[in-house]
Amino acid sequence: MRIALQTEIPGLIDQLQSLAAGIDAFVLPPGDEPDERVVADVLLGTAAGGTRLPALIERCEGLRWVHILGTGVDKFPLHLVADKLVTCSRGATAGPIAEWVMAMLLAHEKQLPERWISEPPQAWYMADLGCLESKTLGIIGFGAIGQAIAKRALAFDMNIIAKVRTHRSSTLPGVELIEDLNTLLHSSDHVVLALPSTPQSDGLMGAQSMAAMKPGAHLVNVSRANLVDQDALRESLDKGHIGRASLDVVAPEPLPAGHWIYQHPQVFLSPHISWSGPNILERLMAPFFANVLAFAKDQPLQGVVDTAAGY
Repeated sequence: MRIALQTEIPGLIDQLQSLAAGIDAFVLPPGDEPDERVVADVLLGTAAGGTRLPALIERCEGLRWVHILGTGVDKFPLHLVADKLVTCSRGATAGPIAEWVMAMLLAHEKQLPERWISEPPQAWYMADLGCLESKTLGIIGFGAIGQAIAKRALAFDMNIIAKVRTHRSSTLPGVELIEDLNTLLHSSDHVVLALPSTPQSDGLMGAQSMAAMKPGAHLVNVSRANLVDQDALRESLDKGHIGRASLDVVAPEPLPAGHWIYQHPQVFLSPHISWSGPNILERLMAPFFANVLAFAKDQPLQGVVDTAAGY
């Protein structure tokens, strides 16, 4: 099995070649000429390959399987590998992302960081803090990330409802799957976007959807920026209809200096780091290593991507 690597990762070639006999791993040589062809059964790539990535794909002769090192695949040229088996490291960063979401929910309810003090306050003991207990969490998208968020939120005694692309019964006790989006938006104190970016989800949270949200609700986006109409978000925040927006993804990235999102008092903004955590490369690589062994044995792979649906 010949495994082509889009970029060099220290120690990865040795790790791959120690998995099983007959594995030959190598980094694709530099250059963008598609006629510089190499024989490869497998390509390990990322969605951040930029303009160089299509040429790398075209260069691989005999390619049968592509693994995308990440969860989101919307920036990967899936149309170039539509006839291949495509997988991704789906769920590898679900834990860190879920913890980031819970941190944002708690920060909003407990009014942090503004409740920290550095001088005597007007009053001790009393504050109008909120609680997650008995609040309703609406999760849009219920894959690995959405389910990881739900499991943690259940420990805080939250009421949890979720919306999936194709309505079905919930397999997670304590979580109700909602068929109608507006019902979820109208009922939720906190709304988390955890669905993939596809043509169908583009602009999902526009002016109409935001108007359907519960007054004072908290919108959290750990998916992709294009799911949220940022102009409509600003208007809703300024009117006070949406009480808070916690954003780990924005457009463009990075935001230019002076952008309104930096300054808005009702926005928690982080620079696309919710996925970050200890041993993150090992987390991302684990599904690929498992798939390499399965591929060598002609067994089904995990994290298969539907190239037509885009996730």
